[in-house]
Amino acid sequence: MKIMNLVSGSSGNGTFVGTEKVSVLCDVGVSMKKIEECLNTAGYTGADIDAILITHEHIDHVKGLGVFQRKYHIPVYATDGTIDQIFRMNSLGRFDRELFRPFRPGDAIQLKDLEIHSFPVMHDAAEPVCYSFTDGEKKACIATDLGRVTDDLIRGLRGCDYMLIEANHDIRMLEAGPYPYPLKQRILGDHGHLSNEAGGAFIRELLNEHVKEIRLGHLSKENNMEELALLTVRQELMGNPYVPDSSELPVFVAGRDNADPMVVL
Repeated sequence: MKIMNLVSGSSGNGTFVGTEKVSVLCDVGVSMKKIEECLNTAGYTGADIDAILITHEHIDHVKGLGVFQRKYHIPVYATDGTIDQIFRMNSLGRFDRELFRPFRPGDAIQLKDLEIHSFPVMHDAAEPVCYSFTDGEKKACIATDLGRVTDDLIRGLRGCDYMLIEANHDIRMLEAGPYPYPLKQRILGDHGHLSNEAGGAFIRELLNEHVKEIRLGHLSKENNMEELALLTVRQELMGNPYVPDSSELPVFVAGRDNADPMVVL
């Protein structure tokens, strides 16, 4: 199985996941042109994509969906609540509604040799989910845009060889920053986003002896810094039972504007 973060941040998100038999995108939160540029770095094009998975309807996860689907006529998998909200968004243009594949949070999706599990998450969207992916041997997960981590989510995502986990903001930067108070409260709330500390604590729960790569995703441009996110998460991972020196763990910040190297699990 292969996985590559294409873009990740408060301004746009998208991830490629593939096997020898199928290739999918998780979210299309930037322009189709940008997604194609990122895919090209690994030798793929939009025509290689067999399906699109959407986590929720916020624009930084669906911005390029309409153009991408109209060009390539690709099936789109999302929850009923998410699909309903997408169809209400005039900015995305028209869709081929026959290509949408609704599911319920918690359902599993089988695409050839790739098994995808969806998990409900706490976020201020209609019916948001995150995903895990497995080819029967390796496992990866993408878990961003969640205000609070549940025990069910931890159980569902354990055992991953690759993780893309949210580290959205530094709490002190957010509190002292220019955002209006209601927005600050939304981000800090149970249906907002994970702080660096919370993201690190989440990763600690998911950590295992065979993890190959951990990416910190969905960093806020205004309320976080890459070095600060890495430092804070590594502090949360100190003294873990697998690699006591957290500086030796394969933890990196997911690229905001440029694709990260393809990871082969």
